[in-house]
Amino acid sequence: MPVQKSRKTPSKRGMHRSHDGLARPALSKDPTTGETHLRHRVSRDGFYRGKKVFEVPVEDAGQE
Repeated sequence: MPVQKSRKTPSKRGMHRSHDGLARPALSKDPTTGETHLRHRVSRDGFYRGKKVFEVPVEDAGQE
């Protein structure tokens, strides 16, 4: 098995790990409601690309 000849310096180690960081999620703003949501996902209000896709059921806290 290959063994490294000398230790990797902190600078080279940092260069090696430069692409390991996590990217932030891509966010979009809905043109109708102005709500911020993940790209290519339906917002909590049921809107996608400015159009109502489905009805969100109303949650009643007093019923249960």
